[in-house]
Amino acid sequence: MEIHALFDGLAWLATALVALALRKVAGDLVPAVRRSPGYLAALVIGGAIGAYGLGTLNTALAGEAGLSRSIEGALAGAIVAVEFYKWRTGLGGRTAALFALPLAIGIGIGRIGCYLAGLDDFTYGTPTDLPWGHDFGDGILRHPVQLYESAGMALFALAYLWPLLRRDRDTLDNGFALLVLWYGVERFGLEFLKPYPPVFLGLTVFQIVCVGLVIYALVLLRPKDLPDARRARDFSTST
Repeated sequence: MEIHALFDGLAWLATALVALALRKVAGDLVPAVRRSPGYLAALVIGGAIGAYGLGTLNTALAGEAGLSRSIEGALAGAIVAVEFYKWRTGLGGRTAALFALPLAIGIGIGRIGCYLAGLDDFTYGTPTDLPWGHDFGDGILRHPVQLYESAGMALFALAYLWPLLRRDRDTLDNGFALLVLWYGVERFGLEFLKPYPPVFLGLTVFQIVCVGLVIYALVLLRPKDLPDARRARDFSTST
């Protein structure tokens, strides 16, 4: 598991460095992260509870003992905690646009560590006959789902660079919602290639959370109401 810890550290380092670089290159387009102690506390505590809570729940349902953590759980926990904090304090506006590209890169790097950790990490895929199936040490060729997820995050990062270079404010403002949507859809599909038990309607714990993430992202991405004056003008024009 030392290799996993190493890549976890590399993932956090890459996330921080990309965030700093993004602030320097496109600081006028990407809003700063809220620096209030309450906001940061909600972010960290929510992420930790989600990571260990969801990860441990999933492994327990699969008959595996001990604590475990989950990237998806950390993301979901942080979202719930921050949105609750914003609701309680009346904080409005987008506060996570800066996280989109750094998180995609960080998750991609972290999943490579999961892949190298082998069977002990319990993130391997189901058996496969495909030529790229990987033997994690038990003599069974399995889907390298960790690398699938890394590839998906790399694709998002590459796609996100185009609007960043074009300084497309609308896309960058919605960057976090787009990341959550992409990740939720990707992870939902990849869960069919993992040995986790279904818990409701044939879905795993992580797939249920994915549905919540997708709904959350779609709510953030929904068209905003037009200002009253423009709405009235458009109505009069249409009639």
